[in-house]
Amino acid sequence: MNRDAFEKGLKTRREVLGAEYVDQSIQNADEFNRPMQELVTEYCWNEIWNRPGLDRKTRSIVNLAMITALNRPHELKLHIKGAINNGLTKDEIREIFLQTAIYCGVPAAIDSFRNAKEVFKEMGI
Repeated sequence: MNRDAFEKGLKTRREVLGAEYVDQSIQNADEFNRPMQELVTEYCWNEIWNRPGLDRKTRSIVNLAMITALNRPHELKLHIKGAINNGLTKDEIREIFLQTAIYCGVPAAIDSFRNAKEVFKEMGI
């Protein structure tokens, strides 16, 4: 593991997903899943999220669409919070999920709307 890349990724991961969630994920890692936490933090959150080619808001848009297509509700909820942290509005998130209904399927989009409502309620928005 590249410690510098990990620390840069950890900073970005905390800014997008929230320090409490990220710190809990790192602290709860054990010998089995710690390598995955390190991989995600170093490569996903540093090497990709810190690239200059797209801003964080755009990366969140892409993530919401892809995670809807993959039907991964736990990750979707995290990235809805991250999208809000990165400046997306509820209206923009709604439009992303409407778009995914056409290209990824209505059932996947309906689940995404359902998950988003839960997140918005939790966040008080």
